[in-house]
Amino acid sequence: MRHSIKKIFQNLKIYLFFILFIAFIALLVSFESTLSYEKVDNLHNQQKIITKLTKLDKSDLELALIEFNGKSIQLHQEIDNLQLLYKYAYLEKFLLNNEEEYKSALQKLSLLTDKFNQAAKEYYIETDDKQYEMTTKIKLQKALEEINQQIKSILIQTLTYNEKKFKLIHYFIIGIFFLILIATFYYNKMLNAIYKDIEFLSQNNKNKKTYSIFSQEADAISLRMNRRTQDSTNPDLIDPVTQIHNYKGLVHMYELKKDAHKKYITTVSVLEIDNFSQAQSIYPENIKEAILKKIAYTLSLHAQAIDVVSRTGYNQFTIILSRSTKEQAFKDVEKIQQSISELKFTTPSQTTTKITVSGGFVVKQYNSSLKEAIKQAKEILTYAQSIGRNKILQSRDFAHKEI
Repeated sequence: MRHSIKKIFQNLKIYLFFILFIAFIALLVSFESTLSYEKVDNLHNQQKIITKLTKLDKSDLELALIEFNGKSIQLHQEIDNLQLLYKYAYLEKFLLNNEEEYKSALQKLSLLTDKFNQAAKEYYIETDDKQYEMTTKIKLQKALEEINQQIKSILIQTLTYNEKKFKLIHYFIIGIFFLILIATFYYNKMLNAIYKDIEFLSQNNKNKKTYSIFSQEADAISLRMNRRTQDSTNPDLIDPVTQIHNYKGLVHMYELKKDAHKKYITTVSVLEIDNFSQAQSIYPENIKEAILKKIAYTLSLHAQAIDVVSRTGYNQFTIILSRSTKEQAFKDVEKIQQSISELKFTTPSQTTTKITVSGGFVVKQYNSSLKEAIKQAKEILTYAQSIGRNKILQSRDFAHKEI
């Protein structure tokens, strides 16, 4: 089975977008890693601020209160920063679904911060009441322990999140690495094979017996090049009027392309110009030849590299098409018929006339000969001509006639 270069490059394009997506995920992972470090630094910074708030110099209470107010505001700013950092932690939210738990921990930290600030504020009030001072100091110490405990809890929680998150990312990276590794070797192999096809086509001394063509496109080009080479070197295979294959050339080219035909459904169509015998007495020879040439040219335009078109009678043409389905082949024959019916010719009397064709269409069975398929197509052609003109009939139409 030959591969399609078009499909390979379409898949390669998807693969490159996949690599771009993985690079984007790697960027997110790097960003998440930075956010995790910033969270930890933020929490450590809060611990330092809290420690400073418990060690302000009470000898100058006015200065201590000013410093206290600045540090207490900074504590709430640090909590707001934690919320902002989590807002951009997309992978963590997606992988762990921990938004409610994390926000709850920050809300508790905010409440304990308020409690600590209030205890510190009471502690730094100027008083001569030793009992009151002792009570506020104990209250501040308790608030300090609670807020430190909560910060430690969030630190442990953050480390736990990081462990879970990066463990999942670790497995993901391993899987993606092997996937990219396999895909890279696969596309390297495909591209090397395509390059060898191009190298094969560019050589002057190509030897088909020693080289197996990899791609459908290279095979089609090779067949076309062989056909041109054969056409130019053996005029016995070419119809001198239309410059397409004659019957001998049809048989020869079919044999040459037989291996390629095996992958598809092969159909044989015999087309005949309607009422061309009457035109013989009306048109001069050069007009008749022009009609035949235009029809032959139209057939060649619709033919793919794997197809064979030929003139097998005075006003008769035989086409071998290979398509993925019978319906597609019949549709292409109808397109050919339509294109021919759109051709216009001017007679010597300056009147414009149209040329139409009728035809018989059959699917060539794998175990039947080309000669037998052409014979069946001719029988259907004769039936098509008997019921009118400008018709393309197929086997089932002929079967209805027999019934």
